[in-house]
Amino acid sequence: MKIKEVIEKILAYHPHLEGYHGCDDYKSGDPEMECTGIVTALTPNIVVIRKAIELNANLIVVHEPTYYTSQDGPGWFEDFDNEIYVEKHKLLEQHKICIWRDHDHMHANDPDSIFTGVLKYMGWLDKAKVDRDTGLYAHFIVDLEECSVRQLAQKLIDIIGLNGARIVGDENAIVRKVALVGHLYPQDIVKKDGTKGEYSIKVIEAMENGVDVIIPGETIDWTVLSYIRDAYELGKNKAAILIGHFNWEELGMKYMKEWLFDLIEGQIPVTYVPSGDMYHYIKEN
Repeated sequence: MKIKEVIEKILAYHPHLEGYHGCDDYKSGDPEMECTGIVTALTPNIVVIRKAIELNANLIVVHEPTYYTSQDGPGWFEDFDNEIYVEKHKLLEQHKICIWRDHDHMHANDPDSIFTGVLKYMGWLDKAKVDRDTGLYAHFIVDLEECSVRQLAQKLIDIIGLNGARIVGDENAIVRKVALVGHLYPQDIVKKDGTKGEYSIKVIEAMENGVDVIIPGETIDWTVLSYIRDAYELGKNKAAILIGHFNWEELGMKYMKEWLFDLIEGQIPVTYVPSGDMYHYIKEN
């Protein structure tokens, strides 16, 4: 089976996006090559590429960018040299590795393919409901068995394989309802009445309506996190567990390994390779 045939099967699995011209595309390699093995990974960092080489896998399917830009073109197009890009590109070329990005199509699935994986491996699939009021993906509310924020953070650390987690709020607070929410940088949403609103305000509204703790993607400090810190200082059970965007979505690519293996009827080896936690924590003496 050629690499392009694998990708065609993936695209047929996802919803069709009419007139799509986004980031989901080839980032390196020749799709006409016979596929010797597939690696699924959140991002194609050097650790993942080296593991693919070790596995003799010449297709890496990723969710996040390869070459350090939001546009994520198949190369480096800025007007200054990038030594890291050159070495990474050389490694991929040398070993004839093809990279395909599957981002927008993943999130277009209903339910969202990435967060289905997160919920599955966290053991929350039967406890989660999608909050569609925001009109955004990745807003799942989960009813938990009663636990502390610290215990919940430790579960994330253990299952995802993290070096640690940052907490805003009381780590000993007892929580019962968690929300996986989107990125908390400034962004507009369209409200039910057709007017524009701010996504962070909707998250605060969810916390006012019973959500105890949130697990967000990217964050800024001046909206929801400031609300949570003030809530904590006023003695309220509100918290956020911050693990980072890539860690937040990692389990989605573990899940992809399962459905992709079924999709190609087991004809090619498929291996999930964790990208690994990029954050290191300096502990107090």
